[in-house]
Amino acid sequence: MDYPKVIAPSCSNLYMMIITQIFNIANLFILPFWILMIFLPKWKVTQQVMKSYIPFTPLAAAYIYLFIASITPENAQALSNPQLTDIARFFGDEATAATGWIHFLVMDLFVGRYIYLEGQKTGTWTVHSIALCLFAGPMGLLSHIITYWLTQKFLPSTQGDSLAKDTANL
Repeated sequence: MDYPKVIAPSCSNLYMMIITQIFNIANLFILPFWILMIFLPKWKVTQQVMKSYIPFTPLAAAYIYLFIASITPENAQALSNPQLTDIARFFGDEATAATGWIHFLVMDLFVGRYIYLEGQKTGTWTVHSIALCLFAGPMGLLSHIITYWLTQKFLPSTQGDSLAKDTANL
């Protein structure tokens, strides 16, 4: 059944409003986790929350919803044999861009959480790497790898190492 042209745009507008709301909520949802890891890393609440999957479950659900809602046969074909021009066109769609952005949010937060947990375990300084992850996950990860390597190379008997050894003996 064909819908009158007057109804179709309003459905499209509603769809885009929902996507915009999901996008905005996801951007706000991640902030408390970053704040906890950066400013309150030793707080028990931070440690418990970041050991859980609480930060990821709602974001993953939003991602799956948007992914399913934004996939079309053309998009699926572009993803099956990725060419740069097809991917650029694919991300030119707002729903697809929102899906990709939430993918970045989830993965950057996941990498930030990994760095946070590694810092808690080894005593390696992580604030700078976690802050970088908030804006550019791969840069934060590389920063952490370099920081960890430098710490191990030049400060091998740091308090973090002795803490790691003490907890390993428990």
